[in-house]
Amino acid sequence: MDSMDNINLTNSEWYVLDCLWEKSPLTVMELVAALKNRMGWAKSTTITTLRRMEDKGLLLCSVQGRAKHYAPAVQKDQAVRGETRSFLNKVYRGSVGLMVSALAEDKALSRAEIDELYEILRKAEEGEL
Repeated sequence: MDSMDNINLTNSEWYVLDCLWEKSPLTVMELVAALKNRMGWAKSTTITTLRRMEDKGLLLCSVQGRAKHYAPAVQKDQAVRGETRSFLNKVYRGSVGLMVSALAEDKALSRAEIDELYEILRKAEEGEL
């Protein structure tokens, strides 16, 4: 894909890419089996999703013999950053502070997660990230 800034993945696309980020390339039948196990998808659902994702430029497809092999055209870290920005903008008007405040108010952060946030902020402040 040209730009990951505007990427907007559906849940189904995330499931497929997650399989391929773990291991790729995978054949159609390997993906059919993996998505049946993970999501309970029928073969037709997987094939339709793969076709749509290929058309959108989310997948790279090569034919070896009679089998199609798929690999992600999207890097996981770029997709995660794009989705995170989209989520923050949609739910918290782009404010990380509002998000963390909401989590803290709901007591959704464990002591270990709070310590982890302090460490992330320390590294950001020191330019280590």
